[in-house]
Amino acid sequence: MHDVLPRLRASAFPALTRARLETLQVNLGYRCNQACLHCHVNAGPKRTEQMDRATVDAVLELLDASGARNLDITGGAPELNPHFRHLVCAARARDVQVMDRCNLTILLEPGFEDLAAFLAAQGVHVVASLPCYLETNVDGQRGDGVFARSIAALQRLNALGYAAADTRLELDLVYNPTGPYLPPPQAALEADYRRELGVRHGVRFNRLYTLANMPIQRFGSTLISRGAFDAYLRLLRDAHRDENLVGVMCRTLVSVAWDGSVYDCDFNQMLGLPLRLDGRPRVHVRDLLGVDLDGNPIMVAGHCYGCTAGQGSSCGGALS
Repeated sequence: MHDVLPRLRASAFPALTRARLETLQVNLGYRCNQACLHCHVNAGPKRTEQMDRATVDAVLELLDASGARNLDITGGAPELNPHFRHLVCAARARDVQVMDRCNLTILLEPGFEDLAAFLAAQGVHVVASLPCYLETNVDGQRGDGVFARSIAALQRLNALGYAAADTRLELDLVYNPTGPYLPPPQAALEADYRRELGVRHGVRFNRLYTLANMPIQRFGSTLISRGAFDAYLRLLRDAHRDENLVGVMCRTLVSVAWDGSVYDCDFNQMLGLPLRLDGRPRVHVRDLLGVDLDGNPIMVAGHCYGCTAGQGSSCGGALS
């Protein structure tokens, strides 16, 4: 695995500061039942890192203290963490909106047959990764058979009421390019997804998010191996738009790693660029209790152009 950070540090990306905290994004661990080429977490079946119960409870303390009303749960496959359901139930009991960043195939794994029903019963907003509506493209990026299993999982969620007009169960899809290029316009691609998935598979969803691939971890290392890293970074930088800066996720979100350390975003977490607070080399989630981060500087580097290039690309999809 190539170290991409030295190639990202020398950057003229504009300075950013935080606004009011609205969302806690919590990475429950890097273990996953898939090992996707574009994965910025370098997740996979052999990873062992996972958040323990004490840290999960510290996250809940921060939810109480901060007033953040959104909990964005990610991984790896976050559902593989044994404390996933405890965190979801505790957050929903606080009337916090819970988002599960789901790879879909986890819903079909042995021992997880009731997971979709659990998500529906708790009113969890499912954000599901599906990098294309074509089987060849998905299997090429994620592995043989992943597309068919993803469709089966989407159909299971639909059967439970997800994306139905008469329920509040939200199901959004996430598109990532299959190579080193920018995603197409989100609205047009969403229409394509809705048509193709609906006609071919009877699948419905609420929204499509288009996300640029970040030049870090597995994807960044692959770019270096192919001699394409500098060209991709230049593509992102040349497509930067200042108007996207106001909507980037790091202004209103804090990313909590599996060990409780805190970062400005999930991408900085993967690069080991910690949130700045009083000159501390490392900030733990408990250190944020009673702290107002509004106006705090955000750690930026060259990868940040991935969020501001073209139509913009943040955890909520296109920004403009």
